[in-house]
Amino acid sequence: MVDTSAPPPVRAADIDAAARRLHGVAAVTPLEECARLSAELGVTVLLKREDLQVVRSYKVRGAYNLMAQLTPSERAAGVVCASAGNHAQGVAFACRALDIKGRIYLPNTTPRQKRDRILSHGAGMVELVMIGDTFDDAAAAAAEHAAESGAVPVAPFDDARTIAGQGTVVRELLQQLGRLPDAIVVPVGGGGLLSGFVTYLRERAPQVRVIGAEPAGAPSMQAALAAGGPVRLDTLDPFVDGAAVRRIGELPYRIVAGAAIEMVAIDEGAICTEMLGLYQNEGIVAEPAGALAATALRGLDLTPGSTVVAMVSGGNNDVSRYGEILERSLVHLGLKHYFLVNFPQEPGALRRFLDEVLGPDDDITLFEYVKRNNRETGPALVGIEIGAADGLPGLLERMAQASMEVERIDPSSAAYRFLT
Repeated sequence: MVDTSAPPPVRAADIDAAARRLHGVAAVTPLEECARLSAELGVTVLLKREDLQVVRSYKVRGAYNLMAQLTPSERAAGVVCASAGNHAQGVAFACRALDIKGRIYLPNTTPRQKRDRILSHGAGMVELVMIGDTFDDAAAAAAEHAAESGAVPVAPFDDARTIAGQGTVVRELLQQLGRLPDAIVVPVGGGGLLSGFVTYLRERAPQVRVIGAEPAGAPSMQAALAAGGPVRLDTLDPFVDGAAVRRIGELPYRIVAGAAIEMVAIDEGAICTEMLGLYQNEGIVAEPAGALAATALRGLDLTPGSTVVAMVSGGNNDVSRYGEILERSLVHLGLKHYFLVNFPQEPGALRRFLDEVLGPDDDITLFEYVKRNNRETGPALVGIEIGAADGLPGLLERMAQASMEVERIDPSSAAYRFLT
């Protein structure tokens, strides 16, 4: 249970002070309307473009605010942090700006693009150490190094100074808008950004509705709220790497649990679909976590004509991931399906499959012969992209009537994970 009598760990005044420290360091990022989402949802959708921040993420706000307050002796000891990529870029930027040496621990799953940009921002002031597969693995290693070396930890979310810095985003967008929005949707990983928003709005604009959006594969805030405190998730999908945190911070939990805000979990495939929508329509290169809030809009009960702000929290996406992003989107939309087809080993078998099974708008995107298990038949892995999601029943019916054995690979099965 949250001790509601305890003083809040962060106040709106701390966020005001952080904004003064960040003046001239962090960019004032645009707040702009998304005509596509506004028309689709019947509300005015404004995007807060932190993907255009100096490190293409809001994370620089919290990292710099914390490091700017270090004492001379702490600066001399250097800093250490763990990150999935964006916080590390903020720390690297602050290391260069403040002339502080840093060591940064990253999970091995961190995209190459983020690693390269961390080193670029650090300009010789930071050292990268790759370890483990998740943020939590990196965090454990960073904590061990801090204990052994005396380096100052720069927490990505569980520090009042980090939270205050990240809270400057909502202060800034309210000033830009010049009035109060009806709702704000905030992506959630460790909870630092959300708790910064909640802190500022609770004191300055308590009537604004706040919705936190987590990836369905990493709902650590919802798990904490259900359990009455931060808990470690048993399973974690690392795809939304900027928000894939197994356990939220103690301070973010204290702040958010006392605010009774709404939380939603967003399917990773839906996030991929919105990433593509943002790119193709608005020209916004959002990383998966950066598209979380915009994706969440479709599942919310929004008052027609209201004004809703969605955070585009980061734009550090590796172009090499777009194949997987497109694949996940097609699966989410019901357009991509996989089957094991047991073909008779006779001339014309593939032609009959094409003629008897495929519709006019269907396309084979994968055909991989597995092996011949006897002299009469041979299985093949077949991926099919259909023209419309409602065409699946017809495809399955034609397969059932075909003169060959066909087995659909269920998207919820363990085998399916090897295909996407």
